Amino acid sequence: MQTHARRHWRRRLPQTLAHLCLIAAAPSLAALDQAKLDRLSLPPGFVITVVTDAVPNARQMALSEAGTLFVGTRRAGDVYAVANALGPAPAAPVTIARDLTMPSGIALNDGDLYVGALNRILRFPDIDANLREDAAFTLITDDLPDKPHHGWKYLGFGPDGALYIPVGAPCNVCLSEDQRFASLLRMDLTTGQIAIYARGIRNTVGFDWHPNTGALWFSENGRDMLGDDVPPEEINVATGPGLHFGYPFVHGRDLPDPEFGSKQPRASEFTAPRVRIQAHSAALGVAFYTGQQFPERFRNALFIAEHGSWNRSSKVGYQISVVTFDEQGDHYAPFVTGWLENENNWGRPNDVLVAPDGSLLISDDQAGAVYRVSYSESGPG
Repeated sequence: MQTHARRHWRRRLPQTLAHLCLIAAAPSLAALDQAKLDRLSLPPGFVITVVTDAVPNARQMALSEAGTLFVGTRRAGDVYAVANALGPAPAAPVTIARDLTMPSGIALNDGDLYVGALNRILRFPDIDANLREDAAFTLITDDLPDKPHHGWKYLGFGPDGALYIPVGAPCNVCLSEDQRFASLLRMDLTTGQIAIYARGIRNTVGFDWHPNTGALWFSENGRDMLGDDVPPEEINVATGPGLHFGYPFVHGRDLPDPEFGSKQPRASEFTAPRVRIQAHSAALGVAFYTGQQFPERFRNALFIAEHGSWNRSSKVGYQISVVTFDEQGDHYAPFVTGWLENENNWGRPNDVLVAPDGSLLISDDQAGAVYRVSYSESGPG
């Protein structure tokens, strides 16, 4: 183990300048006033408010038992902490880590904060007692692949107590000699051993475990440059270790890749997606609704943050969607819309998190904000 206190990790000058520009362009509180929030559409009875709009480039979130909201970033290189996040007066964000390489993935376990920063996993011990600028951390590993293309992380602790770590493909579409690329890894924190849990995953930036079955559900971003409407974004289900989800040989359920489709093993070896979403929507963070505040139809529903397209002639995504389940099957629908207006987007949802009171938190890396969606039978609509 290697301990680091108040240590800054240097990056190249262009990255540093980009970081400074991002901070300079961070939205003020006025940028997310009620007039802007009123442009967002939600189902009847739901309201959306701002927890904070002072977390530039907000990505994955984690909420401690003490009520501190931790927020990772990708381009900004910082990790934030917002104490009393769900109270009437959330504290100003504290930057507990700076100048890391894409520290987008964060997760809490036994009071410790874990951060995924490209090829490294960092541990910030007893983090609620150490909410300070540039907090001390321990290096858990620095032996993950270090390719930045799809290299940003999304972390989660499974029901088995292991840490799950995705490693995206280092390209749009390719086959890599390093089998850890395009996979989901499982790390045993007791032994430090890392194994491949699932393969054939181009890039997942969101996963959660079903509250009843324990199966791992994850989003997957389809490849680019095949047109506006193919291949679909996917929600996949891993019922156990060892499954292959098709990449780079096949996309969606049955679309062979133009280059690698002829090289595929038997298609029966691949696990098809559970839900298909409009191509290029960029489905990222996902969360099962385990709260009691929302109406009954949302019990165990899957909420999805759709970051929004870049490789499409007209934009799609830029919304929160939801998959509800009943005897008739799976039902996918928009839940919060309005960040995209006539091809102009003013926000990009990135992650979703169910709070203990049953409200839903949403991070937005374009607006540098975290929103809170609440429900009341006497609410608007």
